[in-house]
Amino acid sequence: MRAMPGTGRVILRRAVLLTIAFILIVILTAAILEGTGFAQKIYEALVTQNVQSDVQVYARTHPGASPADIQNFKNQMTKYWMEYYGLIDANGNPVPPYIRMWKLVFNSLKFDFGYTNQEGITGLIGKLPPQPVITVIAGVLPRTILMATVAELVCALIALPLAPRIAYKHGSLWDRLIVSYAALFNAVPVWWLAMILLSVFGYTLRIFPTNYRALMTYINSFWSNPLVNTLYISWYATLPVITLVIAFLSTWLYSIRAMVLRIVREDFVMVAKAKGLPEKDIARKYIVRVMAPPIVTYVILALAGSLGGLIITESVFDWPGMGTLTYYAITTGDVNTVMGVFFILVLVYILARLLLEVLYIILDPRVRYR
Repeated sequence: MRAMPGTGRVILRRAVLLTIAFILIVILTAAILEGTGFAQKIYEALVTQNVQSDVQVYARTHPGASPADIQNFKNQMTKYWMEYYGLIDANGNPVPPYIRMWKLVFNSLKFDFGYTNQEGITGLIGKLPPQPVITVIAGVLPRTILMATVAELVCALIALPLAPRIAYKHGSLWDRLIVSYAALFNAVPVWWLAMILLSVFGYTLRIFPTNYRALMTYINSFWSNPLVNTLYISWYATLPVITLVIAFLSTWLYSIRAMVLRIVREDFVMVAKAKGLPEKDIARKYIVRVMAPPIVTYVILALAGSLGGLIITESVFDWPGMGTLTYYAITTGDVNTVMGVFFILVLVYILARLLLEVLYIILDPRVRYR
């Protein structure tokens, strides 16, 4: 008889498959950026913009320069910027798109996403361009964790113990209230709710701040006075977190309620009830064990997805997080930042999937034999 693979072997095999999938996604993304000519058009536009700026500075600092001198300087800067963006090599020869594509792939796998020259992007971390893209991402990611991920955690802490109890009492007053609450707030856009709460508690009651970009001051100087800065950062984060909890909790409660409700109606649970088993034993042995994998999946993927930020909601609060970075990267056509953000988000998702594979084996040993 063929031996069943051990737990370590199963995890290793799935880790290898996820790694291959991750690399293929990175290659596909780079192929789209370079193969369609999108990246080249953006780079050429940046070259033109930078050369014009350099020529203007040169003309001001060299008032006696002749047209030939200016043209010579322009040619030099054009060559410099084209080589900088990888459009030509050191000898001035054009670099084919497939070469640029593989260079983008290999650099991304080394977490080298290059530099960004967009002031709107580097301004998110309070610095002037150029700045390494990975530095910008490292600067804004904790702010998204502070807002979106903390909100998802609060939702999980409320929904995980509450939703199963509501589902177990299907049709009760609390159950109907939760269904109504979920229906209402699933239809309300998060950004609209953010605008209402900001208007009421920020501009009218003045309980919470209205200028959230000032948050960067306390983040950048955090270690100068950790206690005071922690209080200020918490004050700034409170209203955004409350907004997201109100908006997201409805989905959490309704989704987990639906998962538990489906299990409660299963035949094996009905049989356990008919046998007269205690409710606690039924919940522990027949319900919790079965509902654990789908609920763990929901929690892990929700937390992983929160790291991507919320573009419109962050714009309402002017919150300098991953959502705002994504918005600036797309609207400015910053290829390096687009690739960096996409790479990090896909990596987070792949790691979340790997964590789920491990948890599945722990929660349900049968998984390792499939």
